[in-house]
Amino acid sequence: SAAAQGIINWKISDIGADTLLSDSYIALAGSTPGDWYPIALSRLGCKTDYSGYLAVLEQNVKERYALDGGLSAAKATEWHRITLAVLASGGNPRDIDGIDLVADGTYNRGKTASLGRQGINGWIWGLIALDSKSWEVPKDAYYTRDDIILQILSAQLENGGFALTGEAADPDITAMALQALAKYRDRQDVEDAVQRGLAALSALQEPNGAYLSWDEENSESVCQVIVALTELGISLDDERFVKNGQTLPQVLERFACEDGSYRHALNGSSDEMATEQALYALAAIHRAETGETTLYDMTDVKA
Repeated sequence: SAAAQGIINWKISDIGADTLLSDSYIALAGSTPGDWYPIALSRLGCKTDYSGYLAVLEQNVKERYALDGGLSAAKATEWHRITLAVLASGGNPRDIDGIDLVADGTYNRGKTASLGRQGINGWIWGLIALDSKSWEVPKDAYYTRDDIILQILSAQLENGGFALTGEAADPDITAMALQALAKYRDRQDVEDAVQRGLAALSALQEPNGAYLSWDEENSESVCQVIVALTELGISLDDERFVKNGQTLPQVLERFACEDGSYRHALNGSSDEMATEQALYALAAIHRAETGETTLYDMTDVKA
C-alpha cells in the first residue's frame, strides 16, 4: 500500500541509506528496533535481500549464547521476536549452528526460568513463536502447548480483557492474547475466551474508533487490534469494531505524519515504535486482503 511504502521510504531516509536493509541498519539485527522491520517487509512480500540481515542476526545469537548462555535471563520474548525475525529472513530458528531458539525460548524455557517470568507476555509470544511454523512440541518438553494455552486463559479478567498487571483491561495485551489464541478456536474453552475478549475490545473502543492506553489515544493499540482481527479471520469491517462509520484502518490513518512515519499520540511527532507497528499492521491488512496466511503464520516462508 502507499502507506506501507511511505513508512519504508521514511525509514530509508531516517537511516541515511539507499535501501532499508543496508549495512548501517543490519547492525541492529537481534534488537527490538531492528527486528520488526524485516519481519514486516517479509510479510508485505517485499522482494529484497534478507541474507545480510540474517547473517548478522545469527551471529548475534551465537555471540549472546557464548557470552551469556542464552539471549536473556529475564525476557523470554527475546527468543520469540528473534525466532520470527530469523524465519521472516529465510533462516531456520531451530538450527543456528546447533542452537534451537524454539525449544530454548518456548517449550523448554521452564528449564532455566518460567516462560511467564515477565508476565503474560512470555506466554503469549511463546505461543505465537511456537505456532509461527506449527513447530512440534516433543513428548519430554517442559511445557506442552496446552500448558501455555491454559496459562493465557487463566489470566483473562472478569470483563473478558487481559492486562499486564491489575484488573483494568489493556487493549494491547488483550489483542495480543487473542493473536496467540487464534489457532485454537476449535477448543470450546478458547472460543469462549476469544468471544469474551472480542466483546471487551469492542467495549474499550472510543466513540471515534480509537483506543486509550494510559488515558491517551494511541496508534499502537489500534495496530494490535487490527493484527488480532486478521489473525482471527475477522473482517476489519465487522460492526463491533466500526464506531460512527470509522474502521480501524481509518483510525490508524489519523496517526500518519506527512513524512510517511506514524505518531504514538495525535499531538505527537514521528515515533519509532508507532511506525514499526503501523508497518506490520499494514502487512496484516495486506495479507488478509490477498488471502495469504496471517502475519504470524509463517508456514508460507521458504528457507
